[in-house]
Amino acid sequence: MYYLVETDKSFEQAATDLAAAVARHHFGVLHVHDLGNTLRSKGIAFAEDCKIFEVCNPGQAAKVLSTDMRLNMALPCRISVYTEQGKTMIGLIKPGQMLSALSQDVALAQVAKEIEEKIIQMVDEAT
Repeated sequence: MYYLVETDKSFEQAATDLAAAVARHHFGVLHVHDLGNTLRSKGIAFAEDCKIFEVCNPGQAAKVLSTDMRLNMALPCRISVYTEQGKTMIGLIKPGQMLSALSQDVALAQVAKEIEEKIIQMVDEAT
């Protein structure tokens, strides 16, 4: 269900490289949640770094929503760059498996497969 890759890059470099890979694949970064800084700003002792990138391709999103509008709750796709015990990781929940749990539509399965392949390529390019 997860796609996780360890990289030798620093946290910040991996985040920068992921944003560039997203753009190269004609997806947009809608928002980046800096979860580590948010937790620390609330007084929580949190040692790790974590940025969650919300990414979307408008054409693919429209295909998903035209199949089943309820799936708006599964959008946009999220890719995380985070540290864990001194290692920098990049990962995601695979869209194909997630959407197949929400819908049995064959057309949706094909769209999810296309999205998943692109997002995995983005992660691989960022490592």
